[in-house]
Amino acid sequence: MATGFFVTGTDTGIGKTTVSCALLHAFSTNGYTVVGMKPVVSGREDGLWQDVENLQAASTVSMPHELINPYAFIEPIAPHIAAQQANVRIDLEVIRQACEKLQTAAEITIVEGVGGFMVPLSLSGLPGDRYDTHDLASVLDLPVILVVGMQLGCLNHALLTARAVESAGLKLAGWVANRIDPDMLQPGANLQTLVEWLDCPLLGILPYQALPDAQQLAQYLDLSRLR
Repeated sequence: MATGFFVTGTDTGIGKTTVSCALLHAFSTNGYTVVGMKPVVSGREDGLWQDVENLQAASTVSMPHELINPYAFIEPIAPHIAAQQANVRIDLEVIRQACEKLQTAAEITIVEGVGGFMVPLSLSGLPGDRYDTHDLASVLDLPVILVVGMQLGCLNHALLTARAVESAGLKLAGWVANRIDPDMLQPGANLQTLVEWLDCPLLGILPYQALPDAQQLAQYLDLSRLR
């Protein structure tokens, strides 16, 4: 099994942090030492970056904050815009080195991306100078776990993301169906479509929870299906 995984999603706000924490709990329950990483985060509430706090709480190895979260921005906006406002350059090599240190400290490292799989990270969008979250995943060279927020439109989003992951030459290790819309019509039919169309194993179906409990949701994940 790989020593780390990069968690991406079909969009922002579809439960990447919940699934990342659930993965940490699942691996920990199976006897692994684990650490979570959120290379880039934007959006601080009550003085905290909650995604980072949740990942730290689910980790069994304590590591310096600057390794777990090298780049943090206050406003809940696209990371490259937040970086422009803060006059900060998001350096992929800094993130790679931080991830490498985490991987030496824990048996499993779960790296949660930001937004979807192709969110701009560079200050400039000019050819030759631009890079995004898919470049970050490529630099880290980790197998990818795709979180699909089960809602209207998820089929297109999931298949596009899977195609982008494969086009980047990365391994799609599995996907997780996260029920984020309790009123979604035909969830079973949508799920079956994704099972048939995604060329990677379904790791689990997380039921809808108004207040997600990652530790409780970990029971729905089958790590033996990871490829």
